[in-house]
Amino acid sequence: MSPLFRSSADLFAELNRMQSLFDQVFPTPGSSIRSGAGSGFPVLNVGTTPTSVEVQALAPGLDPARLEITVDRGLLVIAGERASELPAQGERTSVYANERFTGRFRRVVSLPEDADPARVEASYRDGLLRISVAKRESSLPRRIEVN
Repeated sequence: MSPLFRSSADLFAELNRMQSLFDQVFPTPGSSIRSGAGSGFPVLNVGTTPTSVEVQALAPGLDPARLEITVDRGLLVIAGERASELPAQGERTSVYANERFTGRFRRVVSLPEDADPARVEASYRDGLLRISVAKRESSLPRRIEVN
């Protein structure tokens, strides 16, 4: 059979094989040191202001006491675990869809050189984790008086 006229079953089998190979080469989403956009939990927005680096993590259903946020050698690490809220499988229960992430997670953000690891603030409210890393005073623009 010509490669142009393969059945859809053959095509899906080939796609599954390629996905399996891809999963072997690259770790699961969220475990990579530099995960791609939208490829892990929690989903991150990272940006800067003139005085800080701002990280927002969309992370509903977490216990803030179980979050681990660390800064080490220019890397901001957000780690924790989200418990499953599904009922236990049994004779009278069935789960038809399970799209919500559960389990351990770890996200790593490379910080710019001017980020000050000694000045980090974090807050969690309504499922949004906000982390602010101040920039070093020496890196901020300053006005020089001329005498």
